[in-house]
Amino acid sequence: EAYIFLRDALDFTTKQQKKLKGAAIRHVAGPELLEGVRQYALKEFGPMALSVLSHWGVACCEDIGHMVFNLIGAGIFGKTDEDSMDDFKAVYDFRDAFVKPFQPEPAVTGKKLSLGLPAPKAS
Repeated sequence: EAYIFLRDALDFTTKQQKKLKGAAIRHVAGPELLEGVRQYALKEFGPMALSVLSHWGVACCEDIGHMVFNLIGAGIFGKTDEDSMDDFKAVYDFRDAFVKPFQPEPAVTGKKLSLGLPAPKAS
């Protein structure tokens, strides 16, 4: 399932890039694919994204890189001479990428809530 998800994430990424750049995308670099994986996982799985990826044994960007290079080795994904596993090293932290978007904003402290009411009169 993880490999099917990765293929779908690549399709999602190329469609997103085509919308932005307006032309057919010939190649997606590692960091671009990782950003597409992040966006697609959040879209598909919402707050469960980290749990789903963990269930598949995908715990960091390097794991996605290994999957990509397995697909390259199988002839399913293409590769340029510039592509390497280094492209997938510590691009983002999974907890920051998949948990933080769903955490509530911290309460603002030290500020008084203004309701637009006049201040009370001193007695």
